[in-house]
Amino acid sequence: MKKVYSGIKNLIIGLFTTGKHLGRHAITVQYPTERWPMPERSRGIVVLLSDKETGELNCTTCLLCMRACPTAAIRIDYDKDEKGKRILKDFVVDQGICCFCGLCEEACNFAALKMATKYEFATYKSEDLIWHTDKLQEIGRDVPYEKPERKKPEAKPAAPKPAPAPNPLPAPEEKPETKDGSKPEVNDAN
Repeated sequence: MKKVYSGIKNLIIGLFTTGKHLGRHAITVQYPTERWPMPERSRGIVVLLSDKETGELNCTTCLLCMRACPTAAIRIDYDKDEKGKRILKDFVVDQGICCFCGLCEEACNFAALKMATKYEFATYKSEDLIWHTDKLQEIGRDVPYEKPERKKPEAKPAAPKPAPAPNPLPAPEEKPETKDGSKPEVNDAN
């Protein structure tokens, strides 16, 4: 009998909670037709950013993002030219093992990649989650970003040379010489 009363009590509490929200605006989003606007700093997929005017990738192949990735989801293939400068061959991101931590974006000094606010990339095959340079650049074309202005630090003036330290002991006084070049004897018995 005690269980019956407890069940009726909990049913009334639940109906009361539902009744409180009955006249209010619904907060449920009908997903395929409606979507939440994602906040600017939300972490979605990793995309490559290009220069808006020239269309060239901002990536300088410095490998900082690849080293910062805790899951090794980023792989960068490159060649070197005759000067030793790295030339990007392929930039690969495995979205299947990416943990979306954003460390790659923080490590990048050249605004070359960003965590975009896109989140719809479900697929049936895990191979489809491995994205190469072309796809990453295509998705990143409409991602807004501001290229950071890098100011060269001003050269600091050289520190002034320290003044020579004063001699703490006074120099012994020189005794005047006599005509023949010998020094006079001095009796120091006081």
